Amino acid sequence: MKKNIINLILSSIKKVTGKGSHQLHEPSFSDREMKYVTKTIKTKFVSSAGKYVTTFEEKFKNYVKSKNAIAVVNGTQAIYISLLACGIKQNDEVLVPALTFVGTVNAIKNLGAKPHFIDSEINSFGVNCSKLNNYLEKIVIMKKGKCINKITNNQIKAIIPVHVFGHTCDIIGVINIAKKYKLKVIEDAAEALGSFFKKKHLGTFGDIGCFSFNGNKIITTGGGGMVVLNNNTLAKKIKHLTTTAKLKHKWEYVHDEVGHNLRMPNINAALGLAQLEKINILLAAKRKLYSKYYEKLKDFQDVSLLRETKNSKSNYWLQTIILNIKVSYLKNQLLKKMHKEKIFSRPVWKLISELKPYKNCSKMNLSGSKEIYKRAINIPSSPDLVLRQK
Repeated sequence: MKKNIINLILSSIKKVTGKGSHQLHEPSFSDREMKYVTKTIKTKFVSSAGKYVTTFEEKFKNYVKSKNAIAVVNGTQAIYISLLACGIKQNDEVLVPALTFVGTVNAIKNLGAKPHFIDSEINSFGVNCSKLNNYLEKIVIMKKGKCINKITNNQIKAIIPVHVFGHTCDIIGVINIAKKYKLKVIEDAAEALGSFFKKKHLGTFGDIGCFSFNGNKIITTGGGGMVVLNNNTLAKKIKHLTTTAKLKHKWEYVHDEVGHNLRMPNINAALGLAQLEKINILLAAKRKLYSKYYEKLKDFQDVSLLRETKNSKSNYWLQTIILNIKVSYLKNQLLKKMHKEKIFSRPVWKLISELKPYKNCSKMNLSGSKEIYKRAINIPSSPDLVLRQK
C-alpha cells in the first residue's frame, strides 16, 4: 500500500518532468542575458555604477506599480535595510511567521531586534490572521499608541507577512491587524514577483515590499534583491543607507552617518533587466506547468497541489504537493524515492522557531505551521520544463 502510493505520485510527477535529472528550480536564459551582461563587461561598468542598475529599478517599479524601487545585493538585506529604515531597534519585537526562509528572521536578529513567531494556515501557507488576532488580544496592551508585549515588556513594532512560494497570504487581514496595533508592515515578497491580489501586485500593500533575485527565483540577477515603497522620504533614506550614506560630490568622500554597502552591481542588474523583459513568458510557463501537474494529480485522494486562493493570481514559483493527513507519514520515504530517481524535490523549511539560534524566542501556538511542514513537498518547477517542450 505504502509503496503503491509513493510510486503512483512519483509516476505522475515524472509524466510532467519527463526523463532525466531535474533540479527543483533552474533559471531560464537566452541570448538577451548574454548580450546585456557582455555589454557591462565591455564598458567595464560592472560594479555599483552603471546604467543597468537605474534602468532595472525603473522598469521594476513600473511593473509592480510602486513609486520607488531600490536595488540591493539580496533579499535578506532588502528586509534588513527596510526594518532599519522603519526605526526597528534593539529589543523591539517583530512578528514573523515560523514558516519562512531563515533569511527573513536573520534580518531581524542582525538588527538586535527580537523575532516573535506567528502561525500559518494550510490554504495559502501565509499568516493565520484570525488566530494571530486572538493571540495578540491576550498578550498585548496599548500604551500611548505603542503595542507592548505584556509578557516581555518589549514593544512590538512590525510584522513581516510572507507570500510563500508566490502565493498571497491574507494580506488584507495583516494590514487590518497592523492598523489595530500600530505596526509597520514589511512584506516579504521574495518569492512573489508576478503575483497579485485583486490585480494589485504583492509587495505593494504594506509600508515596504522586499523581493529576491536569487538564482532560483522567478527572475534572477545571480544574487540580488529589491525594496519597493511609495513613501518618497523613506525611499530616499533607504537609498542613502544602501550606498554607504555618501553625500554627492564630484570627488570628495563624505559620509554623514553609518551606512551600508548594499548597492546591486551593474552586472547583476544587466542580467535582471534581461530577465524582467521576458517576465510574461516565464509566468505563462509556470502557470502551464501547474496545469500539467494538476491534470496528472487531480484524481488522487492522497495528494493535492497548492493553488492560488480566491481573488489572487499566483506566479506559481514553486509547485507544491500537499499530502493527505492520513499519508503524511510517507513524506520522507517519498522524498528519498524522488531523490533516488533524480527528481530533486524538498520539504518546506524546518520551522525557524525550532532552529538552535531561535528556540528561545517568543512564539504563539504553531500547530498550523507544523502541519504544513509535515505534509508539504516542493517538486521540480523550472520554467524550462515547459519552454523546452515548445
